Amino acid sequence: MPSDLGVITLYCFSRNGQTDLLQLFQYLRSRFSNNNSNLSSLQRKLNYFFRKQEYIVQAVTHKSVSTEPRENYERLEFLGDAIIDHVISENLIREFPQGDEGLLTQKRSALVQKSFLAITGERMNLLEYLTVRGSVDLTQKKVSINQLANMYESIIGAVYLDGGIVPCKRIIEKTLWCHRIEAWESVNYKGRLIEECHSHQLKPPRFMVESTRGPEHRKIFQVAVTIGKERFAPGIADNKKTAEQEAARIALEALALSD
Repeated sequence: MPSDLGVITLYCFSRNGQTDLLQLFQYLRSRFSNNNSNLSSLQRKLNYFFRKQEYIVQAVTHKSVSTEPRENYERLEFLGDAIIDHVISENLIREFPQGDEGLLTQKRSALVQKSFLAITGERMNLLEYLTVRGSVDLTQKKVSINQLANMYESIIGAVYLDGGIVPCKRIIEKTLWCHRIEAWESVNYKGRLIEECHSHQLKPPRFMVESTRGPEHRKIFQVAVTIGKERFAPGIADNKKTAEQEAARIALEALALSD
């Protein structure tokens, strides 16, 4: 890890030898804002205290502070995303012993989508702990949503590396899984897709039942959505409405409009 002195030196002799004091001040304020008491507060909130403090420091450090992969949260975010998927999937299998793949996928998607992870991060006031340079505008809604979701994932990734899956499960169940009913009742992917297409001046989405299979009382529907000439991966569920919602969710993710 490069020393702070080295980074300061880089700032002082950049821009044709002129010292950018404002930029240096912003860096120092960001670099040292997450002092021990602040990180202790976050760990009390998690009810988990890190054996290796470098994990929690990395989990709250934005890449605007350091582009070195081992010094910002992006690698931990990648890991945390997978851990959250695993824990939620396992819980869903237990909660819906008769649920098919389509139902389980829809339920999981509602919980792990960025917008709901951001709500979870907001409940925990995670932005209070973020180390970030002033160039990142957290007043923009899309930026703050992304940061809240990313931080939640990175913190879970950090906990996993430090303590394994057991504390991850406890934190996820306490902070995310406990709000599952809210997530399941609030998501309308089809409506959001229609609104997003309109706001981005895209053609309205068209939903089409591509196939059905199984007996009449247990039909499985496969529904695809097209926007203009582009067709997206289909949604599959045990009823048409749920399959449409899943197809809309897939399209939103593919268009990067779901954040």
